[in-house]
Amino acid sequence: MKTTQTKHGVIIEAFVKPKSPKFKIVSDKDELTIYSTEEPVAGKVNKEILKELSRIFGAKVELVSGSTSKQKRFLILDSEKINIEKVIQNKSQT
Repeated sequence: MKTTQTKHGVIIEAFVKPKSPKFKIVSDKDELTIYSTEEPVAGKVNKEILKELSRIFGAKVELVSGSTSKQKRFLILDSEKINIEKVIQNKSQT
C-alpha cells in the first residue's frame, strides 16, 4: 500500500474494481484495492468511493488523479499518514 504524507494531508494510491457485490477495502503490503458496487459510468464509481472514504476516514477526500482509470490517487485532507494506515488496516480485516 502506498501512502504519502503532504502538507495538505495524506495521498493514498488504490486500484479500483467496479461492479463488486459489496463496497470494501483490501490492503496487502504492495497494493490497496477498493471494490466499488457501482458501474464505471458517468463518474458513479468515483462518487461512491469519495463518499465512502470520507465516511471511513472522517475527513474530506479528493480525487487527485485517475478519474477515468482503475488506478487512482486520493487526498485525505488534514490527516496523518499513521492514522490513515491504521484505519485502512482495520477496514481491510473486516
